[in-house]
Amino acid sequence: MHVDELDIDESLVRRLLEGQFPEWRALPIEPVPSAGTDNAMYRLGDDMAVRLPRYAAATLGIDKEHEWLPKLAPHLPVDVPLPLAKGAPGEGYPWHWSVCRWLEGETVTRDRVADPRDMATDVARFIAALHRIDSAGGPPPGPHNFGRGVPLAERDAATRTAIASLQETIDSGAALAAWEAALHAPAWDGPPVWIHGDLTPGNLLARRGRLSGVLDFGGLAVGDPACDLIVAWNLLSADTRKVLRAALSVDDATWERGRGWALSVAVIYIPYYASTSPAGVADARRVVDAVLADREIASSARM
Repeated sequence: MHVDELDIDESLVRRLLEGQFPEWRALPIEPVPSAGTDNAMYRLGDDMAVRLPRYAAATLGIDKEHEWLPKLAPHLPVDVPLPLAKGAPGEGYPWHWSVCRWLEGETVTRDRVADPRDMATDVARFIAALHRIDSAGGPPPGPHNFGRGVPLAERDAATRTAIASLQETIDSGAALAAWEAALHAPAWDGPPVWIHGDLTPGNLLARRGRLSGVLDFGGLAVGDPACDLIVAWNLLSADTRKVLRAALSVDDATWERGRGWALSVAVIYIPYYASTSPAGVADARRVVDAVLADREIASSARM
């Protein structure tokens, strides 16, 4: 999926474990099917997972996760993949890698949510808890988290370029209007807060119909809370979106920026993964459709 992506297989994982964590070398290893694009995942025994970045940029969050997840986890209402060990380069693999706690649960999908309103409430509870944690000393957005949480203006050029490239795929005029509306929303003027940065269905786990875990904190940083609202458009329906917004007491400007974040992430995803991730591209197109429909409803309500 990336031009600089490495080939990673079970044999490599086994060799790395044998050389660096021999106490785990006899445990079974099983590939974990995932729509994720940044890391290869392998289940290790019953209680652990091995996570290896696929390409260089995806390695930048490893030290951050090892430092901060143990500090954030006690304040969160659901499980997170606590790091247990950090592997070193070896066996031809050039980067650090992680062993973390395995989280039980099913990946959340739009059609597998037992009660969408409960899921919206659960996600809002997670977001609120994360945003309340003291952010002193936390890393600002940057290359380590793909810039999630920066002011939207910093994504303007990339977003406009992506929209222009999709004229045959989406309603590019409506997309550009929605993007410009988000850019004109007042910027966040509060203190930066902890953000997950990538609240997509593939990073959410459920048990017995309720949110039980949140995965992949590579987008972790302290920045604009609007970034975490992307989940309103990549998972929730129009009705359950209202549940999330009410639970978080989101103001108009933050909601507008959140809609801009959802649009920007989706339109940039589509051309990048056009030939390598058809399922992800289909999901991104659904997000664009949801954003544009929601923006049209919001515009009509103001007329």
